[in-house]
Amino acid sequence: MKLVTYNLNGIRARLPRLLDYLYREKPDVVCLQELKCADESLPIGDIEGAGYHAVWHGQKGFNGVAVLSRSGEPILRQMGLPGDIDDSHSRYIEAEVDGLVVASIYLPNGNPIGTEKFDYKLKWMERLRLHAADLLAAERSTVLAGDYNVIPEDRDTFSRRAMAGDALFQPESQAAYRQIVNQGWTDALRALHPQEPKLFTFWDYQAGAWARDAGFRIDHLLCSPQATDRLQSADVHKWARAEEKASDHAPVCIELA
Repeated sequence: MKLVTYNLNGIRARLPRLLDYLYREKPDVVCLQELKCADESLPIGDIEGAGYHAVWHGQKGFNGVAVLSRSGEPILRQMGLPGDIDDSHSRYIEAEVDGLVVASIYLPNGNPIGTEKFDYKLKWMERLRLHAADLLAAERSTVLAGDYNVIPEDRDTFSRRAMAGDALFQPESQAAYRQIVNQGWTDALRALHPQEPKLFTFWDYQAGAWARDAGFRIDHLLCSPQATDRLQSADVHKWARAEEKASDHAPVCIELA
């Protein structure tokens, strides 16, 4: 099973890039983030035409997540992260595909630090930690995939100095991410590339970041022990970031036996 996480930075703006990717790579499951599109405006027909079924959690202009499947309709398990009934952001969707539990996650950015946005990020991560613990307790093959908006380690950024004041690189954000991973999840990309110094998944549109390879790693796939036992490969599909009018994120792909 080939499973991909892909922050599109706008599904309507990047639809040609998404369709190209689906036709070229033919992933079995795709977790999409940052759709920036209301449910009624989603290009569902185009996705179905490419051979995929999906469950969607859209939001006009912001956020938005989805799970796509080539093998039939994903079984929706959860729309929205539990723990705050007043949270209206479309940042979490969870489904079952061929016995695999998979979540598509778009974690809050949190900038600027020292504001309610950073507080919301940390509270959201705590809600994710609690829900992730429940998923682990079920002892099923599970993958939590998405844009976590967290740079886990110094080596996951092109410049510690440049990111020092960014919410993605704060000790509190990193500690919250570690608390989730340390429940028993495996960070698939880092686990299979333990020595890679530039394991980046995001390159800003500004300041020639892509040309300079000035990126950082914020797109993660966390595997439960049962999914980790099936883990065969993990790679960043950088070719997609190099395409014309590409997202600022590259798709990240894992293969499970």
